[in-house]
Amino acid sequence: MTQRSGPLAGYKVLEVSGVGPAPFCAMMLADMGADVLRIERAGAAPYVPPIDPAKNALHRGRRSLTLDLKDAHGVATLLRLAEAADVLIEGFRPGVMERLGVGPAACQARNPRLVYARMTGWGQTGPMAHMAGHDINYFAISGSLHLCGRASEAPSPNLNLVADMGGGGMLMAYGVACALLEAARSQQGQVIDAAMVDGAALLATQIHGYRAMNRWSDERGANLLDSGAPFYDVYATADGRYMAVGAIEPQFYAILLQKLGLDPAQLPRQHERAHWPAMKQRFADLFKSRTLTEWETVFAGSDACTTPVLTPDEAAAYPHLAARKTFGAPGGVQQPMPAPRFSRTAGAIACPPPSDDSEGIAALREWGLSDDETAWLSQPAEAA
Repeated sequence: MTQRSGPLAGYKVLEVSGVGPAPFCAMMLADMGADVLRIERAGAAPYVPPIDPAKNALHRGRRSLTLDLKDAHGVATLLRLAEAADVLIEGFRPGVMERLGVGPAACQARNPRLVYARMTGWGQTGPMAHMAGHDINYFAISGSLHLCGRASEAPSPNLNLVADMGGGGMLMAYGVACALLEAARSQQGQVIDAAMVDGAALLATQIHGYRAMNRWSDERGANLLDSGAPFYDVYATADGRYMAVGAIEPQFYAILLQKLGLDPAQLPRQHERAHWPAMKQRFADLFKSRTLTEWETVFAGSDACTTPVLTPDEAAAYPHLAARKTFGAPGGVQQPMPAPRFSRTAGAIACPPPSDDSEGIAALREWGLSDDETAWLSQPAEAA
């Protein structure tokens, strides 16, 4: 077994395979040292288009084992693994795991301390609980997508970062950490209902507060953080690249103006919204007068909160991120490295993404299963 490091070293996590947010949660736990065993479902529909297992960074840091959860042997093996696990993660629609015989009641009957984490789009309850959806749908229904975009333009999707990864996988990882802390005190597990629609709503808490204070309009592109303010936006450069400006505080705004060669005495005050459109045009004209590299030189080392918009490859090579080793290329695949960082128990990528069951089968003994209990895995399908 690979020696694992991180604050979750010693914890065992059983991940029933899924896509997107649940694997991201499992990846985060594995990055922090948990021993994560991913259960691939025999007969599950293949990814379309096909995914190269060796390059699937989302599956890094764990081993895998293929089980047929419609077969008695597969169900029995999963239940035995649940006895040894601290956490089980699943991402099916409500009721699917129960129908397979491996729902929370069945697993916690074997292991009362088990934290059973359920990842869905709409949640375990509610009129839409059994409907299909994706990040953009949960983001939309939460009210948060409506807030994103420019004036007079359609709402702007944000890849699948908001509902899937932030409001889904990261929220589930937080829930798992909380439940493990509580289980250490109570010696009891519990079920976590992590819904992407809840998470997408939660991420906008600050904006809801601003709305209550009448500091935020539901009109897109008219507010502080949605491209309404001239000092919080992206501007095209002479070579077709972009600079990102986030000079909100007055002291940083003053530096921005100085770097742009503008005299504050000749300008409207920063928060005079009636003048924002004209100021945005003035900023746009100035940024369009130089290349990205030239503007990088102008703003280098300053507190103007103005930075280049980088491609992923540029980000990996950027001096600050290179110094912090924010990106790495284990197995030849460029990817972000584990975060956050700990002073004593540093997280790490324990192993590359699994490409077969060999390491997963080897893990079974470490998880406490006997040779007799796993012998069926090496038998021909008809004999098993």
